[in-house]
Amino acid sequence: MLHSEFSEDDAIFMRQALELAAYASSLNEVPVGAVLVRDNTIIGEGWNAPISNHDASHHAEIAAIRDACNAIQNYRLPGTTLYVTLEPCTMCFGAIIHARIERVIFAAKEPRAGVLESQLRLPEATFYNHQLTVVGGLHADESATLLQQFFQARRSASPQKSE
Repeated sequence: MLHSEFSEDDAIFMRQALELAAYASSLNEVPVGAVLVRDNTIIGEGWNAPISNHDASHHAEIAAIRDACNAIQNYRLPGTTLYVTLEPCTMCFGAIIHARIERVIFAAKEPRAGVLESQLRLPEATFYNHQLTVVGGLHADESATLLQQFFQARRSASPQKSE
């Protein structure tokens, strides 16, 4: 059952983001996926790939924003919604603001580094020249499970340090 703040379309687009997160995991990247939507059409998608791309900025959100900007040939993305499987970090929030994304829907909270709700609550700051709507929790359990399984597998594959 969907939370009253989410539509059936929101659920469909978050499912796509979750598929991209699973793809990232298959590349041994932290499983985060993102899709950017305008007028019920995906215009950009991305997944975490900083390791395989040798690029610290290659977070799912940044990749989706780049993909969308290229697709529409504009660095501004008004009227769009970003669906992402994990609460964005500071870097990604900056890109979201600069791109003028209207709405962000995220799945799981990121208690250590998430800046939309968990830590700095940056969307509440009044000094930005762009304001956005943020809603979290859509398919949070599925996203959290993907992340937990990924990190459990990573820990079990790492040789234990002996003292």
